[in-house]
Amino acid sequence: MPATTHRNAHRALQQRQRTIERRAKSTSALEFFNVLSSAQFLDTTEALWPHHRQRLYPPTVALSMFMRQVLQADGSCQEAVNSWAAQRAATGLSACSVRTGGYCRARQRLPLEAISTLARRAGQCLHHKALAPWLWRARTVKLVEGTGLSMPDTKENQARYPQPSSQALGVGFPMARLVLVTCLATGAVLEAAIGPLGGKGSGELSLVRPLLARFSAGDIVLADALYCNYFLIAALMAAGVDVLMEQNGSRITNFECGQSLGAHDHVVRWPKPPKRPPWMTPEQYAQAPHEIVLREVKVAHRVLVSTLVNHRQSSKEDLSQLYARRWNIELDLRSLKTTCAMDVLRCQTPEMNEKQLWVHLLAYNVIRLLMAQAASYAGVEPRSLSFKHTVQLWTQWSARGLSVQGEEHRLLALIAQCKVGHRPGRIEPRMRKRRPKPYPWLKVPRDEARRDVALHGHERRAK
Repeated sequence: MPATTHRNAHRALQQRQRTIERRAKSTSALEFFNVLSSAQFLDTTEALWPHHRQRLYPPTVALSMFMRQVLQADGSCQEAVNSWAAQRAATGLSACSVRTGGYCRARQRLPLEAISTLARRAGQCLHHKALAPWLWRARTVKLVEGTGLSMPDTKENQARYPQPSSQALGVGFPMARLVLVTCLATGAVLEAAIGPLGGKGSGELSLVRPLLARFSAGDIVLADALYCNYFLIAALMAAGVDVLMEQNGSRITNFECGQSLGAHDHVVRWPKPPKRPPWMTPEQYAQAPHEIVLREVKVAHRVLVSTLVNHRQSSKEDLSQLYARRWNIELDLRSLKTTCAMDVLRCQTPEMNEKQLWVHLLAYNVIRLLMAQAASYAGVEPRSLSFKHTVQLWTQWSARGLSVQGEEHRLLALIAQCKVGHRPGRIEPRMRKRRPKPYPWLKVPRDEARRDVALHGHERRAK
């Protein structure tokens, strides 16, 4: 390449990077705090972002608005556009239309690959920079869990994510299954997989298998009894990954067998299941080990299975206390689905719903990044800080156009002030006290119900 052409290409690259930095700052985009505008993510942003002309909603602005939108109580596109119009007026920019069409088209132009890559990069960066006191015995612990998501009842969504078979046609909603891998130390989402809630190959084990390459030697995986599967554990062991899971209910535990390590504590050998699973090829089944060596312990009426077989390094109490921290991923899911309102995706097509999902995860990881920085600033663990408090403070901070530059310590000090309660051994019934409104369930399609109301009026409620 001639020297002149090389200099021109380098100059164009620098200009585009400066444009991204300028737009991130001009948007008062606290959601880009050390993510899109930092040196470690700028190359990723530059490589994945599409070429675009000057618009009212360039990609950085559209993503900034999208991230703010998914964290707002009113997550409508109209509220996002109104907020952007008000922000432009406050900063002296020209007035713009408050119609939502331009913003919705800008969201559609955002590349899913760019958003998902940024979300993963943010989570991995935070995970790798976790301080030593936050780790478990200098080892990284990763949590795995699945959940369900709902979305609008459209033909496109139903085709990709069919509603449960137990619901009548026209009454239910499309449902998707989501599997997350999170970091115990920081709470960051490291990886995610989404698929239909029902059907062949749609279970959590099927979704987690493609994610196994994301685990590294030396990691410890915490998961519930659903993941206590021979082939999954064998694959993790082959990669040098330790596991700690609750025993699957279909397996019988006999502490009279194996090498005894103490009361209700022994090392046993699990033989390979004689029947090949449908998802495995004959070659994969033949390559699987004929047996695996595991440790089974019974603590607090629960049988735990682990590859940490050295009882001198990890006692029964150590395993019990570590497994109790698996509950943190349930709290992470609550933060995502309740605080960030991810339990119901709002888009009309599955492509946009998947994009919204990754925007949720990107915004969530940025909040976790702020919490980790505040925890480091205050000398505490990130898990001790309140996620909801950070979201509330962050939204109020950015809504008033406050700058991060020069105000970083003040922001982090405010985040570190609110800590979650320490309630070990807390037990709560899975019940709701507040009664729902006394309206019957909609058991026929809405159009049919409207016609019935037009003909016969509303059904009288019993007093």
